[in-house]
Amino acid sequence: MAAGEIRRLRHGVLALPEAPADMVGAVLGNGLLTCASGAAHRNLWVLHQPEQLHLACRHGGTKTAVVHRETWVPPDTPRPVASTTDVLLHGLRCLPGVEAAVMTESAVRQGVTTLPYLRARLPGNRNGAARKVLDLVDGTADSAIEVVARLIFRSEGIYTETQVELEGIGIVDFLLEGFLIVEIDGSTHLEPRQVKKDRKRNNAGTLNGYAVLRYGYAEVVYHPERIISEVWQVLRGRVVR
Repeated sequence: MAAGEIRRLRHGVLALPEAPADMVGAVLGNGLLTCASGAAHRNLWVLHQPEQLHLACRHGGTKTAVVHRETWVPPDTPRPVASTTDVLLHGLRCLPGVEAAVMTESAVRQGVTTLPYLRARLPGNRNGAARKVLDLVDGTADSAIEVVARLIFRSEGIYTETQVELEGIGIVDFLLEGFLIVEIDGSTHLEPRQVKKDRKRNNAGTLNGYAVLRYGYAEVVYHPERIISEVWQVLRGRVVR
């Protein structure tokens, strides 16, 4: 300690220099990482990293943290991280709807919780907004940005099917109004082998009579209006439903 090789956070708790800053903050705040701050530690998707720590604290806390008082399930780890249930419920009651839906979708997708389980723990009028977020979750997305894209399309009243298998093409991320394929590209789609595969799938889609559009993370998260404009350009005058 005198040499600065370890740090005493509080009685009985020492930290190495490489200790994660968020966990150090949780110990100093006498709380557990939860909501957006606890998501990564529970292998849940997050759309944006939180600017402030979110802590579950029965008492105390810090002025710089977002403090959540209510808890449902005790943590199952000695690390200062709230249980998966608490992380999700705090997120549903705290975060913007899209961000809460992204986190919840990943948990449902992994099978670590269910929508009825979460809904039962959100009773009363004060949890009405949180329950509405659950209506946005269906567990079909393969990534956070696919959740965002799905919500964008459905908010426009576009008939949206997800993870659809098309003969001669394979499984596509979205099929809009039965004829427009929309693919959402993550970082792996920049790899040469994946680029070649994507090009082949695009060609197959066109040859089979489908229109095809592709978008990446930045476009989905930061420029959704551009996506909607282009999607409607394709759909306008051709909607068959």
